[in-house]
Amino acid sequence: MTVLRPWVADGHCDSIGNYIQGKRSLKQGNEGGHWDLERAREGGLALQVMACYIESEFKPSSATLRGLELIHAVHQFISENPEKVMIVLSQEELRQLPHTDKLGILLSVEGGEILGESLFMLDIIYQLGVRALGLTWNQRNALADGAGERTHSRLTRLGESVIHRMNELGMVIDVSHLNEEGFYHVLDLSDAPIIASHSCAYELCQHPRNLKNDQLKALSRNRGLIGVNFYPHFLSADGKASLNDVVRHISHIADISGVESIGLGSDFDGIDKAPYGLEHVGRYPNLAEALLQAGFSQSEIEQIFYKNFMRLLMNVIK
Repeated sequence: MTVLRPWVADGHCDSIGNYIQGKRSLKQGNEGGHWDLERAREGGLALQVMACYIESEFKPSSATLRGLELIHAVHQFISENPEKVMIVLSQEELRQLPHTDKLGILLSVEGGEILGESLFMLDIIYQLGVRALGLTWNQRNALADGAGERTHSRLTRLGESVIHRMNELGMVIDVSHLNEEGFYHVLDLSDAPIIASHSCAYELCQHPRNLKNDQLKALSRNRGLIGVNFYPHFLSADGKASLNDVVRHISHIADISGVESIGLGSDFDGIDKAPYGLEHVGRYPNLAEALLQAGFSQSEIEQIFYKNFMRLLMNVIK
């Protein structure tokens, strides 16, 4: 039995970094990397959360400027490819996606450093089209502590204010790089579902960026979801992985918190290697086939690939 090719919603890629550095146009697969429009079409991609990752060398003093440069780069990429891509700003665009051949781009910023210490910057980036924010990268910032700090700190007062304002604006709260205490603090504060856009299961690979079983259950109770990351070091202890390891993590999360809590968050172009069989965005059909062979139904695969993310976005974005 061959699985029907489902649409794909990918919760995280870092490809705009290659674009802003002039390494690739993101139009054709022969330029290298993991993600481009040509292979995205091959893979069935319908929605891409495009992350603006603020590199460490720009933090803290130039983080806002670098973040704005990256946001501008996403808009420039969209304007260069108007027949192929569209920005997603509201529920209206989300509803359009099934009726267009264009790839939807939802703009995200990876790291609250873009805000500096000013809540008003959140409204500014919202007005610039940003609809999701990762509160931290791995380090501490003015909002919270990242997973790399290994601390027991909760969000700061500014971080609490950011959560409340994101709920008001209709922005997606991303906790993938947040420390564990911050994760639970966000769940206490947020009125809306949240995401861990590119993480895996800690039970199967004890990396600090992965979520423990209790976190997975809490995320499910919130009606949030985890976007399973393709980075081999998050998938296996030895840092070697194939698409079967991705299936293994998806199966574990399904057992712990249910299929409805799972999405995909490849981390393409933010990782230095990808699993065998999932080398680039055009390989998503391989994962669909592997999930079918592992016992997932067509309906469950469609949930994991697209419908769960769309449900969450329709419940958060205004």
